[in-house]
Amino acid sequence: MGATKAYVITGPTSGIGFATAMELAKHGTVILVGRNRDKLNQVQKTIAGNGQKAICVVCDISDIRSVRSAAQQIVALQLPIAGVLNNAGIMLGKGSKSAQGWDMTYATNHLGAFAFTEALSPYLPDRANVIFIASAIEDPERKPAKIMGMRGGRYISAEASARGEWKEGGSKMAGIDAYATSKQCILAAAMALARENKRLHFNAVEPGITRGTNLGSESTNSVVRFIFGHLMAIIPPFSHYSSTPEKSAKVIAKILMDETGQTGIYFDEKGYPMIGSELSRDPKFQDRVVAETRALLQKVL
Repeated sequence: MGATKAYVITGPTSGIGFATAMELAKHGTVILVGRNRDKLNQVQKTIAGNGQKAICVVCDISDIRSVRSAAQQIVALQLPIAGVLNNAGIMLGKGSKSAQGWDMTYATNHLGAFAFTEALSPYLPDRANVIFIASAIEDPERKPAKIMGMRGGRYISAEASARGEWKEGGSKMAGIDAYATSKQCILAAAMALARENKRLHFNAVEPGITRGTNLGSESTNSVVRFIFGHLMAIIPPFSHYSSTPEKSAKVIAKILMDETGQTGIYFDEKGYPMIGSELSRDPKFQDRVVAETRALLQKVL
Protein backbone atom coordinates (compact mmCIF):
# COMPACT_ATOMS: atom_id res chain seq x y z
CA MET A 1 0.00 0.00 0.00
CA GLY A 2 2.89 2.38 0.92
CA ALA A 3 3.82 3.57 -2.58
CA THR A 4 0.21 4.20 -3.61
CA LYS A 5 -0.35 6.85 -0.92
CA ALA A 6 -0.61 10.49 -1.90
CA TYR A 7 0.36 13.65 -0.03
CA VAL A 8 -0.87 17.18 -0.74
CA ILE A 9 1.47 20.09 -0.07
CA THR A 10 0.90 23.83 -0.58
CA GLY A 11 3.83 26.15 -1.22
CA PRO A 12 6.17 23.38 -2.46
CA THR A 13 8.49 25.43 -4.68
CA SER A 14 11.00 26.76 -2.14
CA GLY A 15 12.34 26.48 1.40
CA ILE A 16 10.63 24.07 3.79
CA GLY A 17 7.91 23.27 1.25
CA PHE A 18 10.38 22.17 -1.41
CA ALA A 19 12.44 20.10 1.04
CA THR A 20 9.28 18.42 2.39
CA ALA A 21 8.00 17.67 -1.12
CA MET A 22 11.31 15.92 -1.84
CA GLU A 23 11.01 13.94 1.40
CA LEU A 24 7.36 12.94 0.82
CA ALA A 25 8.06 11.88 -2.78
CA LYS A 26 10.05 8.96 -1.37
CA HIS A 27 6.83 7.63 0.16
CA GLY A 28 4.13 8.24 -2.44
CA THR A 29 2.68 10.58 -5.04
CA VAL A 30 3.03 14.26 -4.13
CA ILE A 31 0.34 16.71 -5.18
CA LEU A 32 2.11 20.06 -5.54
CA VAL A 33 -0.17 23.05 -4.97
CA GLY A 34 1.18 26.52 -5.81
CA ARG A 35 0.49 29.68 -7.77
CA ASN A 36 3.40 29.55 -10.25
CA ARG A 37 3.00 26.84 -12.88
CA ASP A 38 6.63 27.10 -14.10
CA LYS A 39 8.02 26.63 -10.59
CA LEU A 40 5.62 23.73 -9.93
CA ASN A 41 6.72 22.06 -13.18
CA GLN A 42 10.35 22.46 -12.13
CA VAL A 43 9.70 20.68 -8.81
CA GLN A 44 7.72 17.98 -10.62
CA LYS A 45 10.65 17.49 -13.00
CA THR A 46 13.11 17.18 -10.11
CA ILE A 47 10.89 14.56 -8.44
CA ALA A 48 10.45 12.67 -11.74
CA GLY A 49 14.23 12.72 -12.17
CA ASN A 50 14.46 10.75 -8.92
CA GLY A 51 12.08 8.15 -10.35
CA GLN A 52 9.20 9.43 -8.23
CA LYS A 53 5.79 10.89 -9.01
CA ALA A 54 4.27 14.36 -8.56
CA ILE A 55 1.16 16.09 -9.89
CA CYS A 56 0.85 19.89 -10.22
CA VAL A 57 -2.26 21.85 -9.27
CA VAL A 58 -2.11 25.62 -9.84
CA CYS A 59 -3.72 27.55 -7.00
CA ASP A 60 -3.41 30.95 -5.34
CA ILE A 61 -3.95 30.11 -1.66
CA SER A 62 -4.89 33.72 -0.89
CA ASP A 63 -7.84 33.50 -3.33
CA ILE A 64 -10.73 31.48 -1.86
CA ARG A 65 -12.29 30.68 -5.24
CA SER A 66 -8.94 29.43 -6.53
CA VAL A 67 -8.59 27.33 -3.36
CA ARG A 68 -11.99 25.68 -3.81
CA SER A 69 -11.30 24.99 -7.48
CA ALA A 70 -7.92 23.39 -6.61
CA ALA A 71 -9.58 21.21 -3.95
CA GLN A 72 -12.10 19.97 -6.56
CA GLN A 73 -9.25 19.12 -8.96
CA ILE A 74 -7.49 17.17 -6.20
CA VAL A 75 -10.66 15.27 -5.27
CA ALA A 76 -11.17 14.41 -8.97
CA LEU A 77 -7.75 12.68 -9.02
CA GLN A 78 -9.28 9.99 -6.77
CA LEU A 79 -6.00 9.26 -5.03
CA PRO A 80 -5.76 7.80 -1.50
CA ILE A 81 -4.58 10.95 0.28
CA ALA A 82 -2.77 10.06 3.49
CA GLY A 83 -1.79 13.61 4.41
CA VAL A 84 -2.32 17.30 3.67
CA LEU A 85 0.36 19.87 4.52
CA ASN A 86 -0.77 23.49 4.66
CA ASN A 87 2.67 24.99 4.23
CA ALA A 88 2.17 28.06 2.01
CA GLY A 89 2.78 31.23 3.99
CA ILE A 90 3.90 34.82 3.56
CA MET A 91 5.12 37.73 5.66
CA LEU A 92 4.58 41.10 4.01
CA GLY A 93 6.12 44.38 5.12
CA LYS A 94 3.18 46.38 3.88
CA GLY A 95 -0.45 45.53 3.41
CA SER A 96 -1.66 44.28 0.05
CA LYS A 97 -5.02 42.77 -0.82
CA SER A 98 -6.15 39.34 -1.95
CA ALA A 99 -8.62 38.65 -4.78
CA GLN A 100 -11.42 39.02 -2.20
CA GLY A 101 -10.00 42.38 -1.06
CA TRP A 102 -8.72 40.89 2.19
CA ASP A 103 -5.39 41.46 3.94
CA MET A 104 -2.96 39.32 1.92
CA THR A 105 -1.04 37.87 4.88
CA TYR A 106 -4.20 36.87 6.75
CA ALA A 107 -5.83 35.55 3.56
CA THR A 108 -2.84 33.36 2.73
CA ASN A 109 -1.74 32.12 6.13
CA HIS A 110 -5.13 31.56 7.71
CA LEU A 111 -8.20 31.98 5.50
CA GLY A 112 -6.79 30.16 2.47
CA ALA A 113 -5.31 27.30 4.49
CA PHE A 114 -8.56 26.92 6.41
CA ALA A 115 -10.74 27.04 3.28
CA PHE A 116 -8.48 24.51 1.52
CA THR A 117 -8.74 22.11 4.47
CA GLU A 118 -12.52 22.54 4.73
CA ALA A 119 -12.95 21.84 1.01
CA LEU A 120 -10.78 18.69 1.11
CA SER A 121 -11.74 17.23 4.51
CA PRO A 122 -15.01 15.48 3.55
CA TYR A 123 -13.16 13.57 0.81
CA LEU A 124 -10.09 12.51 2.79
CA PRO A 125 -9.90 8.87 3.89
CA ASP A 126 -10.40 8.06 7.57
CA ARG A 127 -7.31 8.74 9.72
CA ALA A 128 -5.67 11.04 7.15
CA ASN A 129 -3.30 13.59 8.69
CA VAL A 130 -3.68 17.34 8.19
CA ILE A 131 -0.84 19.63 9.27
CA PHE A 132 -0.74 23.41 9.52
CA ILE A 133 2.56 25.28 9.67
CA ALA A 134 2.31 27.58 12.67
CA SER A 135 4.74 30.11 14.17
CA ALA A 136 5.76 30.80 17.76
CA ILE A 137 5.61 34.51 16.87
CA GLU A 138 1.90 34.20 17.73
CA ASP A 139 2.81 33.90 21.43
CA PRO A 140 3.37 37.28 23.17
CA GLU A 141 5.27 35.48 25.96
CA ARG A 142 7.72 33.69 23.66
CA LYS A 143 11.15 34.97 24.70
CA PRO A 144 12.83 35.50 21.30
CA ALA A 145 9.72 37.27 19.99
CA LYS A 146 9.53 39.49 23.07
CA ILE A 147 13.17 40.52 22.66
CA MET A 148 12.35 41.62 19.11
CA GLY A 149 9.46 43.78 20.32
CA MET A 150 6.81 41.46 18.90
CA ARG A 151 3.53 41.36 20.80
CA GLY A 152 1.95 38.15 19.53
CA GLY A 153 -1.42 37.72 17.84
CA ARG A 154 -3.61 40.86 17.82
CA TYR A 155 -6.97 39.30 16.96
CA ILE A 156 -10.12 41.41 17.08
CA SER A 157 -12.32 39.27 14.80
CA ALA A 158 -12.04 37.43 11.50
CA GLU A 159 -13.74 40.36 9.74
CA ALA A 160 -11.33 42.88 11.29
CA SER A 161 -8.33 40.71 10.40
CA ALA A 162 -9.54 40.44 6.81
CA ARG A 163 -9.63 44.25 6.75
CA GLY A 164 -6.07 44.37 8.09
CA GLU A 165 -7.06 45.68 11.52
CA TRP A 166 -5.30 44.45 14.67
CA LYS A 167 -5.57 45.13 18.40
CA GLU A 168 -3.71 48.26 19.41
CA GLY A 169 -0.34 48.10 21.15
CA GLY A 170 1.23 45.69 18.69
CA SER A 171 4.68 45.42 17.13
CA LYS A 172 6.34 48.47 15.60
CA MET A 173 7.73 46.28 12.80
CA ALA A 174 5.57 46.45 9.69
CA GLY A 175 3.67 43.27 8.89
CA ILE A 176 4.41 41.44 12.15
CA ASP A 177 0.95 41.87 13.70
CA ALA A 178 -0.69 40.51 10.54
CA TYR A 179 1.69 37.55 10.47
CA ALA A 180 1.40 36.75 14.20
CA THR A 181 -2.40 37.00 14.13
CA SER A 182 -2.73 34.83 11.03
CA LYS A 183 -0.54 32.16 12.63
CA GLN A 184 -2.38 32.35 15.96
CA CYS A 185 -5.68 31.84 14.12
CA ILE A 186 -4.53 28.83 12.11
CA LEU A 187 -3.03 27.24 15.25
CA ALA A 188 -6.28 27.81 17.18
CA ALA A 189 -8.27 26.46 14.22
CA ALA A 190 -6.11 23.31 14.04
CA MET A 191 -6.84 22.57 17.69
CA ALA A 192 -10.57 23.23 17.24
CA LEU A 193 -10.74 20.96 14.18
CA ALA A 194 -8.96 18.19 16.12
CA ARG A 195 -11.74 18.32 18.72
CA GLU A 196 -14.54 18.68 16.18
CA ASN A 197 -13.51 16.08 13.59
CA LYS A 198 -12.51 12.75 15.12
CA ARG A 199 -12.35 11.01 11.74
CA LEU A 200 -9.21 12.91 10.68
CA HIS A 201 -6.08 13.99 12.56
CA PHE A 202 -5.18 17.68 12.79
CA ASN A 203 -1.85 18.93 14.10
CA ALA A 204 0.34 22.02 13.85
CA VAL A 205 4.12 22.40 13.51
CA GLU A 206 6.39 25.30 14.46
CA PRO A 207 9.32 24.68 12.07
CA GLY A 208 11.82 26.76 14.02
CA ILE A 209 13.85 29.74 12.87
CA THR A 210 14.91 28.48 9.48
CA ARG A 211 17.51 29.92 7.16
CA GLY A 212 17.09 29.19 3.48
CA THR A 213 13.36 29.89 3.34
CA ASN A 214 11.73 32.80 1.55
CA LEU A 215 9.92 34.00 4.67
CA GLY A 216 10.14 37.76 4.81
CA SER A 217 11.39 37.92 1.22
CA GLU A 218 8.15 39.61 0.12
CA SER A 219 8.72 42.25 2.78
CA THR A 220 9.56 45.74 1.60
CA ASN A 221 11.39 46.23 4.89
CA SER A 222 15.05 45.23 4.38
CA VAL A 223 15.52 44.98 8.16
CA VAL A 224 12.71 42.40 8.42
CA ARG A 225 14.21 40.48 5.49
CA PHE A 226 17.65 40.40 7.11
CA ILE A 227 16.31 39.44 10.54
CA PHE A 228 14.23 36.52 9.28
CA GLY A 229 16.48 35.46 6.44
CA HIS A 230 19.71 35.29 8.39
CA LEU A 231 20.18 36.88 11.78
CA MET A 232 17.67 34.98 13.91
CA ALA A 233 19.08 31.58 12.98
CA ILE A 234 22.57 32.33 14.30
CA ILE A 235 22.27 34.66 17.31
CA PRO A 236 21.33 33.45 20.82
CA PRO A 237 18.67 33.05 22.17
CA PHE A 238 17.13 32.67 18.71
CA SER A 239 19.69 30.09 17.56
CA HIS A 240 18.32 27.67 20.17
CA TYR A 241 15.27 27.34 17.89
CA SER A 242 17.16 27.30 14.61
CA SER A 243 16.63 24.64 11.95
CA THR A 244 17.16 24.12 8.23
CA PRO A 245 14.58 23.35 5.52
CA GLU A 246 15.94 19.78 5.32
CA LYS A 247 15.70 19.19 9.09
CA SER A 248 12.21 20.71 9.19
CA ALA A 249 11.17 18.56 6.22
CA LYS A 250 12.14 15.35 8.04
CA VAL A 251 10.19 16.37 11.15
CA ILE A 252 7.11 17.44 9.15
CA ALA A 253 7.14 14.35 6.90
CA LYS A 254 7.38 12.06 9.94
CA ILE A 255 4.31 13.69 11.53
CA LEU A 256 2.41 13.70 8.21
CA MET A 257 3.06 9.97 7.74
CA ASP A 258 2.40 9.04 11.37
CA GLU A 259 -0.14 6.24 11.81
CA THR A 260 -0.58 6.32 15.59
CA GLY A 261 -3.59 8.64 15.44
CA GLN A 262 -2.07 11.61 17.25
CA THR A 263 -4.25 14.72 16.92
CA GLY A 264 -4.55 18.17 18.45
CA ILE A 265 -0.80 18.45 19.04
CA TYR A 266 1.43 21.46 18.43
CA PHE A 267 4.93 20.23 17.56
CA ASP A 268 8.20 22.16 17.80
CA GLU A 269 11.08 22.19 15.31
CA LYS A 270 12.42 18.91 16.70
CA GLY A 271 9.07 17.13 16.57
CA TYR A 272 8.27 17.36 20.29
CA PRO A 273 4.95 18.68 21.65
CA MET A 274 5.13 22.36 22.60
CA ILE A 275 2.78 24.90 24.13
CA GLY A 276 1.28 27.78 22.16
CA SER A 277 0.06 31.10 23.54
CA GLU A 278 -2.50 31.10 26.32
CA LEU A 279 -5.10 32.41 23.88
CA SER A 280 -4.41 29.75 21.23
CA ARG A 281 -4.93 27.06 23.91
CA ASP A 282 -8.32 28.41 25.00
CA PRO A 283 -11.09 26.21 23.52
CA LYS A 284 -13.54 29.16 23.53
CA PHE A 285 -11.11 31.24 21.47
CA GLN A 286 -10.44 28.28 19.16
CA ASP A 287 -14.15 27.76 18.51
CA ARG A 288 -14.72 31.49 18.02
CA VAL A 289 -11.96 31.70 15.40
CA VAL A 290 -13.44 28.74 13.51
CA ALA A 291 -17.03 30.08 13.69
CA GLU A 292 -15.99 33.58 12.55
CA THR A 293 -13.75 32.19 9.79
CA ARG A 294 -16.54 30.00 8.44
CA ALA A 295 -19.00 32.90 8.51
CA LEU A 296 -16.53 35.06 6.57
CA LEU A 297 -15.75 32.37 4.00
CA GLN A 298 -19.47 31.72 3.39
CA LYS A 299 -19.66 35.21 1.88
CA VAL A 300 -17.44 34.05 -1.00
CA LEU A 301 -19.71 32.29 -3.48
